[in-house]
Amino acid sequence: MLTRRNFLGTSVLALGGITLSGCRQCDTTKPVPIRISLNVSTIRPYKLPVDQQIDVCGKAGYDGIELWTSDIQAYLDGGGSLATLATQLKDNNLVLENMIGFAQWASDDQNRREAGLQQMRREMEITAALGGKYIAAPLSGVNRLESSLDEYAERFLRVIETGKAPGVTPLLELWGSGALSKLSDAVYIAIATGHPDANLLLDFYHLYRGGNSFDSLNMINIAKLPVFHINDYPATPPREQLNDSDRVYPGDGICPFKTIIPQMIQGGFHGAVSIELFNDGYCCDHTVEQVLQTALEKTRQVINVA
Repeated sequence: MLTRRNFLGTSVLALGGITLSGCRQCDTTKPVPIRISLNVSTIRPYKLPVDQQIDVCGKAGYDGIELWTSDIQAYLDGGGSLATLATQLKDNNLVLENMIGFAQWASDDQNRREAGLQQMRREMEITAALGGKYIAAPLSGVNRLESSLDEYAERFLRVIETGKAPGVTPLLELWGSGALSKLSDAVYIAIATGHPDANLLLDFYHLYRGGNSFDSLNMINIAKLPVFHINDYPATPPREQLNDSDRVYPGDGICPFKTIIPQMIQGGFHGAVSIELFNDGYCCDHTVEQVLQTALEKTRQVINVA
């Protein structure tokens, strides 16, 4: 296990999804396809069951979707089946980009941590049954980093190893207003696992909200990230006062997409940008179809203009 003292000198920097971008060569002459997907947080105010979420997303023309484990569990408790959902995903030509869950695998309380690991195992099995390969792994339940980064790395390593059997990779998620708000800390934890499957889940809003520089993205191998949450944010209120509900459609805020997205493409990013909003105001004034269409069109424009 690494320490901060030997962190920069270790060869583990060449592992997994967090390799230094300078260690690879990118052919920037070839077009890099980027899928546009939907995190269903964007339409949560409509309170649609998961099967309807899949259908409206597919009809709107998205390439992929991120589902919430809580919605799937509610569907199963109501008599639904994973096989039916898997068929729906296939029929709608949707890639299950990632699953969103909040298991407390990183808790500083041992009992909660063990329970969280068991929850993560069950949710990974559900993910695999639906054809998914990734699941979000935020530091849910951790209000501040009370343990060392090396200890959190050990806990994340257990989650990675838990996903071996079902074939699901956890993505360490950065939250701009959470305990893990700094990209440097997230990268350290991932690399310190020493595991080649260690990877991250990043978000334009969360990077900004946590006070990170977008130039730092050049320090990681962006090509290894399977999904990147896309959204925008306003100039006011100040960064430190922003809430999740302040996120706006891509292009409607001040996020420097014209600089960032070309850098991502040049770095070899070829995964999915997944629209993640928590703006209830959109849903109050528009139908779910209108919100989905607007989000898709604005995201396409941001990518094309960039």
